[in-house]
Amino acid sequence: MSVTHLEESPDADQSAMRRLAGDDDTALDDLMERHGERLFHYLIRCLQNETEAADLAEETFVRVYLHRARFDPRLKFSTWLYTIATNLVRDRERARRRHPHVSLDAVSADTGRDFRETLPHAGPSPREAVEAGERAAAVRRAVAALPDELRVPLVLAEYEDKSHADIAAILRCSPKAVEMRIYRARQQLRAELGPLLAAA
Repeated sequence: MSVTHLEESPDADQSAMRRLAGDDDTALDDLMERHGERLFHYLIRCLQNETEAADLAEETFVRVYLHRARFDPRLKFSTWLYTIATNLVRDRERARRRHPHVSLDAVSADTGRDFRETLPHAGPSPREAVEAGERAAAVRRAVAALPDELRVPLVLAEYEDKSHADIAAILRCSPKAVEMRIYRARQQLRAELGPLLAAA
């Protein structure tokens, strides 16, 4: 599946939502083709678990379908989509707190690769590869340890290239609140990872 940047297809998204509202179910396939892979990676970064991310990506599109008549065409579809997904993440995090045995490991059991850092095919020595893997694992753990209110806006900004205004719409807060949360998240990560990154 090819990844199309969400910001590049607003007209196609609006058209698809009009078709979907008119009960053209193939429109949902178009939306999933354009947004599915990127949404899945966003959910992996939020949840640190590929299986849960796949479940919530599917559930997000189910809700798009069920609530298709509620979509406000004055809004960006991607903002609405990420709002639905982020609300599902919050629900899942609440469930995790009630049942804390769920793993936070984001490394695929099949590939052994984590959600962000992948090693280049050529270049690093085995020692450099091990060190890079250790740094990647430390970053992953530090991001996972952030509270939801800091982790989600950071992921939206750093991995999804969302503007503060879009993040504010997704999280239903002010752009200033988004700015402060991202600042606090980065400060916590610097405090946690400073010695490790300084040695890199």
